[in-house]
Amino acid sequence: MTKRLPREQRIVEVLRTLARETRKGRYQRAPVYEGPFSHRASPFMELVSCLVSQRVRDEQTTRVCAKIFAEATTPEELRALPLPRLERMLYGAGFYRQKARTLHALSEAVIEQGNVVPQTREGLEALPGIGPKCANLILAHCFGQPTIAVDTHVHRISNRLDWVRSKTPEKTEQTLTPLVPVRWRARVNILLVAHGQLVCRPIGPRCDECSVAPLCPQRGLRRRP
Repeated sequence: MTKRLPREQRIVEVLRTLARETRKGRYQRAPVYEGPFSHRASPFMELVSCLVSQRVRDEQTTRVCAKIFAEATTPEELRALPLPRLERMLYGAGFYRQKARTLHALSEAVIEQGNVVPQTREGLEALPGIGPKCANLILAHCFGQPTIAVDTHVHRISNRLDWVRSKTPEKTEQTLTPLVPVRWRARVNILLVAHGQLVCRPIGPRCDECSVAPLCPQRGLRRRP
């Protein structure tokens, strides 16, 4: 059976299948393809989007970022927004007061570095509010580096497909990265996120509609009662 292929080969086959289905337009309705990461923006705007997206659904991230970017797309413009106004823009995005303060601190940090967003993981993680997932997302999407951004979708699906057996996104990244060929790493996040939003959902996955079902052992799958 296909699922008995070596793990590294199964990973590539899944990614190839999802990429092919994406080209056919199957995942065009996925929120990740409609949000702020779907169109190439400046690295700073991507940083802002990533920070806003923490613990927020992609649909809400899109709405909030549209409000912010209508008035501020540079560190200077964002830092100039009064804190109460920024809080109102962020309302509904979870921890909106804290995020407003963090966005001001992020803007100041980038300004202090000559308005240049770092191109290393260490430099990005030194910025206020930026953790491993955001750092890897920026490196892959803005700078073309072969990094894997592991969010809840990537973590869940990687375990469900039995690529890894890990309890945290951080451990998933550490285990998964060496298993994925370099040329595929930057695409892992968006392919699995779109698949996770429309098909391989946390609860009630649409296994009968899944194009990679033959490659999936469904480990740890939670079904609706």
